[in-house]
Amino acid sequence: MITLKRLNDDEFVLNAVLIEQVQSLPDTTISLINGKKIVVKNKADDVIQKITEYYQQIGLARVQIKAGEEDE
Repeated sequence: MITLKRLNDDEFVLNAVLIEQVQSLPDTTISLINGKKIVVKNKADDVIQKITEYYQQIGLARVQIKAGEEDE
């Protein structure tokens, strides 16, 4: 789970495994695998760093690296 801020500064916790895509439009918009979109105050780079740290914490970092290597 990662902690993020909504545009009104309210903090919330999101299950990072549900994230499909992160975009800057210019606000950071997170698309979830269920089609829902969430706009957050955090910069896209910050969100990606939090996702990566969470994946490392729960042991999914290897899966993420392997998936990236398969695309090469």
